[in-house]
Amino acid sequence: MNTDWPSWRKEKRKQLIAARETIPSEVHQQWSQNITDFLKQEFPQLQKMVVGIYWPFRGEYDPRSMAQCLLNEGATLALPEVIRRNEALCFREWTPDMAMKTGLYGIAVPVDSRQVLPNALLIPMVGFDARGYRLGYGSGYFDCTLATYDSLPLTIGIAFELQRLENIHPQPHDIPMQYVVTEAGTFCCNDNLINRGD
Repeated sequence: MNTDWPSWRKEKRKQLIAARETIPSEVHQQWSQNITDFLKQEFPQLQKMVVGIYWPFRGEYDPRSMAQCLLNEGATLALPEVIRRNEALCFREWTPDMAMKTGLYGIAVPVDSRQVLPNALLIPMVGFDARGYRLGYGSGYFDCTLATYDSLPLTIGIAFELQRLENIHPQPHDIPMQYVVTEAGTFCCNDNLINRGD
């Protein structure tokens, strides 16, 4: 089968973002609470780690309530910043009271806070499959960043179930998530179920 995968990914990306942006607010809030609960239950080790999070964008799960819990337990948090296109992300330490600025792509980043190297990452996903492969926004920043690690950090992809695909048809440079957390549960990358909120 000769498929134009870049075009397929572009179309899937468009469909999935549109679906996510039309989730009713009360449903989004409930699903987000489920995700927060699963993160707390399944990953207590995050409380003692340097955790890279993300600033919510286009209907994504908002990790800031989880971030506050992690801060309260002693974690160090960081937000990604694009310094140059097509290069690895820089992670800057973040707390809720820090001054923020608008970075590349219109996403908020801390103003001149210190750079840190996360040993765990909460990574937003536009789409994902059962093997943990992630469909992102198409720029490849997270894959580029993960490729710079000598030893991979703990990678937790975050999405809603409506973003699940049978196969995202990963490319050679794609790096799968170790875990995926949705409103339905926490899954390891081979789709073994750890916990499910039935």
